Amino acid sequence: MKKIAIMGSGNGSNFEAIVKYFAQKPEMEVDITCLTDDVNAYILTRAKNLGVKYKYLPFEQNGAYFAVNNFDLIVLAGYMRILPEDVLNLGKFINIHPSLLPAFKGKDAIHRAFDAGVKVSGVTIHHVTSDLDGGKIIAQYPVLIGNLTHFDEFEAEIHNLEHKLYPIVIEKLLKDEVFDFSDLLGGCSGNCSGCH
Repeated sequence: MKKIAIMGSGNGSNFEAIVKYFAQKPEMEVDITCLTDDVNAYILTRAKNLGVKYKYLPFEQNGAYFAVNNFDLIVLAGYMRILPEDVLNLGKFINIHPSLLPAFKGKDAIHRAFDAGVKVSGVTIHHVTSDLDGGKIIAQYPVLIGNLTHFDEFEAEIHNLEHKLYPIVIEKLLKDEVFDFSDLLGGCSGNCSGCH
């Protein structure tokens, strides 16, 4: 049994995508706990609706909590605080970011990438350090931005990609395997359109 903590401060759509992904993989025995630093975060409602264990964990209590609760992987999904080194040393922490890091670190990355006029952005999953969005990159996947692409379309594609990519990378890490592009494409030859 692999133990995963998913930490979020907001809506929790990535959290839900991860839970639903592993629900479809009974051969992967995972025990998921939802943690949030915001007692009003919608991620708590999602956890209740999905029947997942959840806990309100104030930021200041992270060190004490992870010192006595061991997880195989701690997944940040919309967690809006920078964790200090003493907490990060208590587990293996990963995060997802809606840009191709190191470009557009920090908040509002989707808006900033679109407003800058870049033609390629995407999603990055990386190890967490106390340096904002500065940890070693685990996986990236691009999203092309056409000249006629509206912001809403671009944003929806980024979120759709996050929901597909994050669970696969989490599974690979739990199995001590390396993510490859073909894992997301499901064995596709690459000769088709609309893979993601």
